[in-house]
Amino acid sequence: MNREHERIWEEMYRSAERKFSGRPNPDLVAEAAELPPGRVLDLGCGEGGDALWLAGRGWRVTAVDISGTALARGAEDARRAGLDDRIDWLHRDLTSALPDGPFDLVSSHYLYLPDRMPVREVLRPAAGLVAPGGVFLVGWHGAPPAWAPEHHHEMGSLTPDEVLAQLDLPAGEWRLLLADTRLHGMPHPEGRLALRADQVLKLRRAADEDRSGRIV
Repeated sequence: MNREHERIWEEMYRSAERKFSGRPNPDLVAEAAELPPGRVLDLGCGEGGDALWLAGRGWRVTAVDISGTALARGAEDARRAGLDDRIDWLHRDLTSALPDGPFDLVSSHYLYLPDRMPVREVLRPAAGLVAPGGVFLVGWHGAPPAWAPEHHHEMGSLTPDEVLAQLDLPAGEWRLLLADTRLHGMPHPEGRLALRADQVLKLRRAADEDRSGRIV
């Protein structure tokens, strides 16, 4: 466990009774709503909004985060919703170890180390946990809002092509389903609604009978 990373995320979650709305990420809803439920890995699950939505749709969820505070909040929400038997909450540093696969869906939304998006450290090995025919879904910020702290702007933003290049997926094994930029609403510090551009990447790991489409 990277104790410095754990400290940073613990301080962030402990700074408020709740940091996030509890609602699932809109790109997860858009891209996973029609998938048949199976086994899913939620990378950097935070307070569990995505995990609860997936469990409510019949998925068996492995939800992983470095913050014990966030996990405890998610587990309590799952208990109240009667979904605690469908979600395994794991307190883990994803740069050190990943859960055992395979998974029918591996989902990552806004997963960051303190200074960067961990494509090579986490997402690349996580892709190897996707079962044949399964889906790998990744969402991340296209750019920080203008009022974000200066270090957020210094982190920069990766394009879908740059993420694909860093993933370095085995040739012929993956079909690109989606690489898109989407606008999402977010609250402005002055109380009005602002728009934020986010990136979404969706890939399917080819099964023996599925070799059509763009292979990366």
